[in-house]
Amino acid sequence: MSSMLHTIEVAGILAFASSGFIEARRKRMDVVGVFTVAFITAFGGGTLRDLLLDRRPLFWVENQEYPIIIFVMSVVAIPFLRHLRNAVTENAIVLADALGLGLFSVTGASLAQEAQMPMFVCVMMGVITGIFGGVLRDIICNEIPLVFRRSHLYATCAFAGCWTYLILNRLEVNEGVALAFGVGICFVLRMMAVRFDWKLPV
Repeated sequence: MSSMLHTIEVAGILAFASSGFIEARRKRMDVVGVFTVAFITAFGGGTLRDLLLDRRPLFWVENQEYPIIIFVMSVVAIPFLRHLRNAVTENAIVLADALGLGLFSVTGASLAQEAQMPMFVCVMMGVITGIFGGVLRDIICNEIPLVFRRSHLYATCAFAGCWTYLILNRLEVNEGVALAFGVGICFVLRMMAVRFDWKLPV
C-alpha cells in the first residue's frame, strides 16, 4: 500500500472510531463498550473488504498499532465524552461519520483496483468498505443501520465518491488529486444531504 493510501486509511480509522466513541457515549457504555463499538466501527468495513479481496493478513492484524491507538483513545476519550452535550454529540457524529465514509470508501475502491477487479466491482467494494463499519455500530447499539433507513443520502455519497476517484484515475490524473477529489465528493455530498434534507425517492 502506498504511503498516501496508508495515511488515508489511518485518517478513516480515526474518523470512524470517533463516531463509535460518540455513539457509545450516547448509550452510556463503560470503557469496554466504548472500545468495542469504536473497534468494530473502525475495522468492520476494512475487514469485510480484505476477506472479499482475499487479502491476508487483515489490515488491522498487519498493523497492530491500529487497534492499540483505538484502545488508548478509548481510555483517554471517556472523561471528555461525559461533558459533551447532546446537540454537540449529534453534529460531531455526523461529521466524523461523513469523513470516515469518504476516506474508507475511496481506499476500498483503490485496493480493489489494485487487485485488478472490474470497475463496477471496485465501486461496490468501496461502498461496502465505507458503510459496513457503521452498519455494525448501529446494530450493536440497537439502532436500525443508517444506510437502511429512508434518511439522508449515505451509500449514494460513497458510490459517487468512488466513481469520481476511479474515473479520474482512468484519465491518468495524479493519484493524490484523484484520491482527494473522491474523498471530497463523498464528504461534501453527505454533508449537503444532511443540510438540505436530500433523500432518495421511495
